[in-house]
Amino acid sequence: MASTLDAPLSTDSLPAAALSTDALPPAALPAAPLSTDALPTPAPAKGGRFARLPMLAGRSFIPLGLFARLPLAMLTVGALTLATAVTGSYAVGGAVAGAVGIGSALGAPVLGASADRLGQRPVLLFTAILNAVAVVALIIAAYLIPSGSAPGTIVPALVIAFVAGVSCPQVGSLARVRWMALTSRGGTKTDATDLDTALSYESTADELTFVLGPALVGILASLIAPWLPLALAAALTITLVPAFAVHPTHHAVVRTPARTSAASELETQRRASMPVAQRVRTFAAVALPVLAMACMGTFFGSTQASLSSFSASFATSELMGLLYAVMGLSSAAAALSVAYWPRRFTLNARWIACAALMAGFASLLLLPSTALPMVLVLLVLGLPVGPLMVTVFAVGGLVAPAGKLGTVMTALASGIIAGHALGSSVAGQLAQNFGYSTAFLVPVCAATALFLLGTAAAVVLRQRGKKPVQAA
Repeated sequence: MASTLDAPLSTDSLPAAALSTDALPPAALPAAPLSTDALPTPAPAKGGRFARLPMLAGRSFIPLGLFARLPLAMLTVGALTLATAVTGSYAVGGAVAGAVGIGSALGAPVLGASADRLGQRPVLLFTAILNAVAVVALIIAAYLIPSGSAPGTIVPALVIAFVAGVSCPQVGSLARVRWMALTSRGGTKTDATDLDTALSYESTADELTFVLGPALVGILASLIAPWLPLALAAALTITLVPAFAVHPTHHAVVRTPARTSAASELETQRRASMPVAQRVRTFAAVALPVLAMACMGTFFGSTQASLSSFSASFATSELMGLLYAVMGLSSAAAALSVAYWPRRFTLNARWIACAALMAGFASLLLLPSTALPMVLVLLVLGLPVGPLMVTVFAVGGLVAPAGKLGTVMTALASGIIAGHALGSSVAGQLAQNFGYSTAFLVPVCAATALFLLGTAAAVVLRQRGKKPVQAA
């Protein structure tokens, strides 16, 4: 991985909004070269900072980017619900959902790297078709699993679930790449806060879809049929993802040209001549945000598993979805507010402050024993979560090597998925054996790890930069 982190950074091409980190990494480019011929220069917009986003990307881009990512939020829960309902086994349902999650975690960086090299449009069109076919095949395979059968009989369903996860179109991550490209175009009419505004919106969109997706699965599966949520996900994928793929904003991100043998040899020689300490810092600059997103996913997964056990202690485990939605909604609202935060509040400072608040508020999860106090805790706990996601994605964009922005953005998303699976597993085991109070220690530890990673990232970025760069 270190071999992808050594390309030089040209900070002249960065939008001013992206320069709010404590120190710019001098060895990474945030985005591929930009082609702006297909996109008009935005005029000043009335109605606030968020009113500028349609001016930058076009009015259709925002609803397309929002709903085209909904199938990803429905897939894991939909697979779990369908497999469990058909077989009557939570173990089979968990295995199928786990195969989807593992596939998505492994496939996301591969799709991101492919988008960097081939362009977003062909990759998204290919994955839209493959994923829709795989999801339909998963529905069929689930109904072919014999009830109470041996573990070996579910292998076909697991393989298909894995393919469905691998082929999930990474709409959210690639939308962030487009926003970073659009806000880097420069010019006198480019607002320095556009990138913060766009990333705030993107994190809010993620939160809303990951609250709406599971809720939609639950409603459709319980009221109509357990296969319907996955069928709807396939329909949304085959219609909305291609529309997102061909949207004119894809022209803003130019694909990375294939490296010639001579260039590869020169790059190898350059890396070999670099001091070991510099190579370590370059690697750490990208690894730290990815690890942070893995911790964020662990926080989400462990909170869900712990809340399920908490809900079952006085009502039913299904109440977990409503409780978790409270945190998701406050997190989404707080993410929108980042667009209005002072520019002098740098990215590293935001990361450390939000993670510290998150760790402190997470410890409050140990206190409630009834629903109402837990609602209040979750409402407060969500406030630093959204801004922290915005911040880590922004840092990831800054440290991404030249031509590797899609790879890094999808790696960040992959970290969330992998961490979610880990958090759910660990907290679920603790809740089963020791109760929900012990399980709530997992999100506390995950939030504390985010604080430590933020501190380490501040040190690494300071060492790689000459001096802290403040926003104008």
